[in-house]
Parts: sequence; structure tokens; C-alpha cells
Amino acid sequence: METLEKIFLSSPHMSGNEQKYIQMPTGRDWASTLGNNVDAFENELATYNLINDATAVTSRTAAIQLALRLTHVGKGDTVFCSSLTSVETAKPIVFYGAKPVFIDSEPDTWNMSPAALQRAFLDAIEQKKLPKAVVIVNSYGQSAKMDELLEICDAYGVPVIEDAAESLGSEFKGRKSGTFGRFGIFSFDESSIITTSEGGALISNDVEALKKARFLATQSRDPALHNQHSTEGYSYRMNNIVAGFGRAQLEVLNDHVAKRRAVFDRYHEAFDQMDGIEFQPELEESKSNRWLTAFTIDPDITGISRDDIIRAFEAENIEVCPVWQPMHLQPLFIEMDYYPHEEGKSVSDQLYEKGVCLPSGSDLTEAEQERVIQVIQDLLK
Repeated sequence: METLEKIFLSSPHMSGNEQKYIQMPTGRDWASTLGNNVDAFENELATYNLINDATAVTSRTAAIQLALRLTHVGKGDTVFCSSLTSVETAKPIVFYGAKPVFIDSEPDTWNMSPAALQRAFLDAIEQKKLPKAVVIVNSYGQSAKMDELLEICDAYGVPVIEDAAESLGSEFKGRKSGTFGRFGIFSFDESSIITTSEGGALISNDVEALKKARFLATQSRDPALHNQHSTEGYSYRMNNIVAGFGRAQLEVLNDHVAKRRAVFDRYHEAFDQMDGIEFQPELEESKSNRWLTAFTIDPDITGISRDDIIRAFEAENIEVCPVWQPMHLQPLFIEMDYYPHEEGKSVSDQLYEKGVCLPSGSDLTEAEQERVIQVIQDLLK
């Protein structure tokens, strides 16, 4: 039996211009964590997002870890964090000995619930222990309700770290995703909307804070004649070759957004009128990059479960995945506090139980997408 060619969930999509930056003559610093490409990539990333500065690092995890360090998170502190996300968002919190408190999603965006966040703050006030930071995630490219969430956090004087790893190129009320908190976080791993194979960045209008982030990310090397370190640092700076890929990828970011939105539109047209299927909404006055097209399927209406769909795609050599398993359900964090959207109603649990992410790459062909659509149509028959 002939094996069908694999369709990937979100494969790297090269611009064709990467070699231009990799082959640029830059002298002895070419493969180091310093050089023309690193500086230029940071400047171009800041310019694209209309923000003062950016620091390019080795991963999303490293970026969040640095942001938490710059907000003085330490042992015994608490950090409020979106529950519907990948583990990369929460791991840096426990790295510092702090305790994550997980906040549910709401149905309009699938992102952090303002109602749940407000209840968490009220309890924190009663316990006389405010969180050191709030980490808000923009899942699958859709911005959270940043205006409502920021209003709550500002009222308590708690800084926001906006995990925009999945939403580079998205917008909310005319502003670029990642620019709402004190720090914004991006990811450039192999499945991201633009890729450097592995990498991340933090952005901010606080230029002095990002200057310190660069210092911490280069082993906190003191300006001395000898090798001296007065504070703990990390080897987190992005290198010059990787940054060259980032520059070429940033040139085609808007094109990648347009293509992923077109992929979503085709899925939406194929299934939107079917009872029991609901796509992740796009909030009014926002623009999602549609990094992944995600939808829920109601087995009581369709007779088809999330796992039925995943197994059917596996049989056709098509890569799909469930919506993120919420952090409060992860064995690693099972004992941590959790605030649902409403008492007795956990939105993120429902999304995980019924949600599927479909192949959504900017290089996905219409013929490949038709294969994906056909699998679901055959199941629903």
C-alpha cells in the first residue's frame, strides 16, 4: 500500500533570502553572540512592532525567564499565569522557586479570563500577598482581552508579561501583539510563524531593562579586564547566524500572516455551517495571525470526538494535535491553585477535551488542505 505524503501541522517556511544574510562578510564575530545580524535583527524586530527595543535570545523559555528576573520574581513569590498554554510559559516561574497560580480562559478569545483574574486578585489581597507578575498568553495567534486584563493588573500595580510567542504579527485595537505588557515575548522555533530553527526574543519600551537583559543573557560579564561576574547570568544570547535567518524571515512575516489567514478562511468556509463545530473566535477590533487554525467539535452533536478526529488524521499521515492541555491539569503543576472562568465552569478544560489544531502552515498548498478537509467530511458523513 502506497504511503501518503505527510502533511505537517506547521512546517518551517523559508523566505529564500536566508543565504543573503548568512553569507554576509562580518569578520571574526560571525558565529558569535555578537555581530551585525544580532544587532540588526533586534532593531528590525523593534521597528516592526513599533516599540523601543528588543533582545534576541535562544528560546521563548529564556525570554520569559529573563522577563521574570527583571520583574524581581524570586523564591516564595507567586505569578499569575494563563493555564491554556504550553509548558514553556510556566517552567520559568518554578525555575526561580516561585509558585504559578493558573488562570482560566474565556470563550471569546480562548485566552485569560478577566473574571477569573479579578477573583484571583481579590483572594491575593485577602491573603496579603499580591503576585509579582501576571503572564498573559495569546493562544494560537489570537490576542487576549488586553485592555480589560491590563486595567485589572494596573489597579493592583502588578506588571504584565505578554507571552506573544504564538501571536507575532497579530494586532489588538491597532497595536501589535506583544507590546501591551512591560515585556513582550516571541518564539522563533521550527513551528512558529517565522523561524530561526530555535530562538526567542523579549521586547519592551523600557530600554534600560532590555540593556540589563542583554547583560544577564551574556553570563553577566562585568566590564573588567579579567573574567569577572558579580551576579548570576546565563548563556542566552542569540548567535549571529541564527539572527541572519531571523532577518530574512522577518521580511516575509506579513506574507506568512496573510497566507495563514487564507488557510483559516478555507477551513472556515468548509465547516462553519456544520452543527457541532466551532472555530476559535477573532475578537472584534483584533487581527489574529491564525498561527494555527483551532476548532472544537461537540461529540454529542456530531457523534465524533476529538480523539476520533486525531486517529483519522494519523491514518492519513496528516499531523494534527489537540488544543493545549491546560497547565492546571499537568502532573507537574497538579497541586497549584487554579481559578476557573466561572465557579464550576472551566473553559480551558472544555477546549482541551474538544479542541483540535489543523495543519496551518504558510506553505500549505490548497491540494494539501483539501486532503485535510476531506478527512473531516468523511468522518462527519
